[in-house]
Amino acid sequence: MLTAAPPRHLDILMCPPTHFAVEYAINPWMNTAVPVDVARAEQQWEELRATYQRLGHDVRVVEPVPGLPDMVFAANAGVVYDGRVLVSRFTHAERQGESAAYAAWFEAAGYREVRTATVRNEGEGDVLTVGRVMLAAAGTRTTREAHAELAAFFGVPVIGLELVDPRFYHLDTALMVLDEQTVAYYPGAFSAASRAAIEQLFPGAIHATEEDACGFGLNAMSDGVHVVMSDRAPRLAERLQERGYEPIGVDMSELVKAGGSAKCCTLELRA
Repeated sequence: MLTAAPPRHLDILMCPPTHFAVEYAINPWMNTAVPVDVARAEQQWEELRATYQRLGHDVRVVEPVPGLPDMVFAANAGVVYDGRVLVSRFTHAERQGESAAYAAWFEAAGYREVRTATVRNEGEGDVLTVGRVMLAAAGTRTTREAHAELAAFFGVPVIGLELVDPRFYHLDTALMVLDEQTVAYYPGAFSAASRAAIEQLFPGAIHATEEDACGFGLNAMSDGVHVVMSDRAPRLAERLQERGYEPIGVDMSELVKAGGSAKCCTLELRA
């Protein structure tokens, strides 16, 4: 059950979907034949930002760069922890230009150390921080070697997990951190060993159904009380309410066409 602890304050970085499009297909959700309504995507993004601000969180905005349609998915920019930044090294050529754009923002913002990963590492897409531990996935995007680099750079334990379902190509599509004691996840996205590790680390972890996972319900942001999540995961929202959390559904249907929802659009800047 949720404790009476107050919500955790979040410092967030987002990037408007000004140049958003599905011009290529680099994950199972992308289909270049399906049109994208950019105006609607911008409305959905603005509502997500407004939701964070209504909850009292701080939102910073990075300027989008033409030719980088997936830059809206700020979670993939890197990992920010203790005032240091490990900028992502993207797998696909179509996204590799995002690294320099985000690195420039972090440097201009005054972060004391900004380094680009030396091996494939797609930031908070595959690296989720729980207190002073990082959960890091190995799959089609981030390599196992990246886990060692994360541990060395940040000086924290990194627990490796394995994704086995190509639909859940990033960790943040298959698992969300609710607070330091609790996660919700879709077991079918993980290897048997990783499922066992999650259950050992987080007794009482909430299990999402395949339907809710495919509705991007796990691609969500939690401050320990409020859970900002896709409005297409009703059963998961019910489970969260049963456990004492307050789910807040947002429509991210246009962004989902590129394989991302609320969490993908949100990078936490951990001081």
